[in-house]
Amino acid sequence: MTPAFAPTAGSLFKHAQNLTLWLIAAAHLLALLSFLLVLGTLSPARAETAACSGANLLEELKAENPATYAQVMAEGDKVPNGKNIFWKIEKPGFATSYLLGTMHVTDPRVLKMPLGAQEAQSRAKTIVVESDEVLDEKKSMAVLLMKPELTMFTDGRSLDSLLSKDDLKTLQDGLKSRGITYSAVSRMKPWMLMGVVALPACELARKGEKNIFLDKKIALQAAAEGKQIRGLETLEEQVNAINSLPIELHIKSMVEAIRLGKKMDDLFFTMTDLYLSQQIGVLTPLTKAIAPDGTDDDAGYGAFEDLIITKRNHLMAERAAPILADGSTFIAVGAAHLPGEEGLVELLRKQGFAVTAIN
Repeated sequence: MTPAFAPTAGSLFKHAQNLTLWLIAAAHLLALLSFLLVLGTLSPARAETAACSGANLLEELKAENPATYAQVMAEGDKVPNGKNIFWKIEKPGFATSYLLGTMHVTDPRVLKMPLGAQEAQSRAKTIVVESDEVLDEKKSMAVLLMKPELTMFTDGRSLDSLLSKDDLKTLQDGLKSRGITYSAVSRMKPWMLMGVVALPACELARKGEKNIFLDKKIALQAAAEGKQIRGLETLEEQVNAINSLPIELHIKSMVEAIRLGKKMDDLFFTMTDLYLSQQIGVLTPLTKAIAPDGTDDDAGYGAFEDLIITKRNHLMAERAAPILADGSTFIAVGAAHLPGEEGLVELLRKQGFAVTAIN
């Protein structure tokens, strides 16, 4: 069992274990898909513009509970390929390719990319992203509108029938604080609303103002240069991955995210700091450490990880193989897909590629 987080910080996440585990597995996908709701369904300026800020939970843990901090860092060190986001892919007879772990946000620090990544992107003949549908917002929305059951309740249900009276009031108040009328979204699937209530207001505001996130920036630049752009998944496949999680978990996590309020900003602030410092292997042990009472729900997290990360990793690796065979490829996918024994780095190595970290 993971030692409990310091009482002061731990109490901030009371009743939020499912949320924190869910966010590890799905936060990067939520951030990618949230632009559809903000840009396609809501008015662009609905989210109030605010400066991005927050507390680094890892630094708080270090100050308040050094022993638990040391254990979190030790566990992070054990995660295979958990300390880098930029990799070189080589194989005899193939032109060199590259793999970049991204974060699907508009944060200017993230958009800069690590040293050498821009040059590698410029040299590549083919650019690969998770879904090439990010290039066209209207096309992306059309995909979802053609199959409303992916994003909406089409069986007569609504959030009114799924939430308790208290939870419904919490949701209504939370949406109102973001400038969203509940009646306009009452038949949306909870994961759609999760993209609004869980992400920082500043991030939603930037997306509403049509600032681009890193993956889209990479794809747009490639399109402007006339390069071939390939996607490893379709938007529909990504949405189906999220929909495969139990509806009860979606609802519980959505309500908990609202109740945590600005502490959600702290969690995303910390995720961003870990990404920028290329310590992506630390995220899972840290998030488990701040779960209430330090509960280590490996079985619960394993189910989420399998559906949202691992299965998609294998699909991405399989689809990347013939593209990499042509060489000179630059692949950019969410950083959560890179580490671990079944992460993209290891899966590409199993295909016979030498995958080396670029520090």
